[in-house]
Amino acid sequence: MEVSAEISYYPLQGDYNTPVSEFIDKISKKRGIIVETGLMSTLVTGTYEDVMLLLSQTIKPFMVSYPSVFSIKIANACKACQNGNT
Repeated sequence: MEVSAEISYYPLQGDYNTPVSEFIDKISKKRGIIVETGLMSTLVTGTYEDVMLLLSQTIKPFMVSYPSVFSIKIANACKACQNGNT
């Protein structure tokens, strides 16, 4: 099953650009995942297993390193998911 996760990351510190850039760089390196960055959020598309594994492996280190808020929406009803574009 293909899913998309819309992720908004809010590091709660003065220099928020550094952790946001690090996060996007980290998730962009995962093979088999499509990453589309926007001004307010990042869209990650792939198989359910790949997306969930990526989220669980990537988010925890950032929460350990920075006080953080992640807002995540996960859907399997998006156009990219229905077309299987991964």
